[in-house]
Amino acid sequence: MNRSPFFADLLNTIADRGRMMLNLVRGDEPVSADSLGRLCARLLSSQGEASGVAYAREILERWRTLGADGRLAFLHVLRDRFGTDHAKLAAAVDAYRAAPDDRSALTLHDAAEPARQELLRRLNLAPGGIETLVRMRQDLLARLPTSPDLAIVDADFTHLLSSWFNRGFLVLRRIDWSTPANILEKIIRYEAVHAIHTWDDLRRRIEPDDRLCYAFFHPQLGDEPLIFVEVALTRAMPTTIAELLADERPLVQPRQATTAVFYSISNCQEGLRGISFGNFLIKQVVEDLRRDLPGLTDFVTLSPVPGFARWLAEQAETIPSAAEVLDLVANQGWHADAAMRDRVGQALLPLAAQYFLEARTASGKVIDPVARFHLGNGARLERIDLFGDLSPRALRQAHGLMVNYRYKLDDIEKNHELYAARNDVAAAPAVRRLLPKPARPAAPPLPAAAQTRRDA
Repeated sequence: MNRSPFFADLLNTIADRGRMMLNLVRGDEPVSADSLGRLCARLLSSQGEASGVAYAREILERWRTLGADGRLAFLHVLRDRFGTDHAKLAAAVDAYRAAPDDRSALTLHDAAEPARQELLRRLNLAPGGIETLVRMRQDLLARLPTSPDLAIVDADFTHLLSSWFNRGFLVLRRIDWSTPANILEKIIRYEAVHAIHTWDDLRRRIEPDDRLCYAFFHPQLGDEPLIFVEVALTRAMPTTIAELLADERPLVQPRQATTAVFYSISNCQEGLRGISFGNFLIKQVVEDLRRDLPGLTDFVTLSPVPGFARWLAEQAETIPSAAEVLDLVANQGWHADAAMRDRVGQALLPLAAQYFLEARTASGKVIDPVARFHLGNGARLERIDLFGDLSPRALRQAHGLMVNYRYKLDDIEKNHELYAARNDVAAAPAVRRLLPKPARPAAPPLPAAAQTRRDA
């Protein structure tokens, strides 16, 4: 899935000729955020295709040479020099109010767009432009916690990348043991849920007939996967990750499988964080599996709960049972003791139900990020699995908790609409029954006369 050599060579030829025409020489001035800002202004004012490609390539090449401070300064140049022309926008607003028609609405739309968006579009014309812009946004995202003023720049990146990486441009590929080694190495490196430690470990996940892996690619990023999902074909919904990843396990013939389990979904490109691929990926994989294996009747996940331990710690002062659980799991090796696990489990299940069904962020959203993803796709919270993952990471993040989400095809749209409109959590009755029963208010004391009659 390499880029077209002809197309890449054509872009490079255009860029080289453009540089000769414009006399762009790397040493003509020191590389800095200010010099890049001036080149960006020239790019926006250029008219010819060759000159535009030449400027775009030069800007991106120089950006790659900047150090951390220079890249931060360049992001501030993008924020300060290439925003919205407010005077032009005000005039467009006045013109629309005076004559509210399609023409003035279009003028208003154009005036409201920051110059950054057109700049990023033109930078994308350079050979390898989209890949460098993804890296640029990765750098930007790393700066946001300490430079929240750059959020306005990220909004423009997000707007354009969402268009450039929409479903129509993505290519779904099956990853198996015959996939080129350079891609398999990336699957090992990018796996974000259940670490792949060795090549043998990877082979166990993608070579057997009952183990599948699918990834989305974008033509302009070559062999760089965007996101991938690992799937297990089983005869029942699993409760632990160990049963899926065991070295020695009974193989299931694909035609005899009834359940497809999505047990790991990993985003590969940090610069595309927040650009949604996962919903497209799951729906496409379900469609392909239903076509190839009509015996599959159930599509479920075995999902981590990465924020549960943090939430539980925050509740310790207000929920006594949360403090009890934290005291129990503070004992080293608690999960290896059957009696201790039983005590933890009894206290943990009602708290987990509260976490999934009632806990919300400050903005009112479901608090768990994995839950937001699957519920937003129309899945139902089917089961809470105590001690589904006893790896050190899962014990640290979730005290071993995992959950199953079920994609019941007839209910996906209904569940999605309820979640989108009201943040309602579609959950199985068995999960809802785990919620702690509300305490009954104490009965008011009987009047003295009534108390005397009852005593008599």
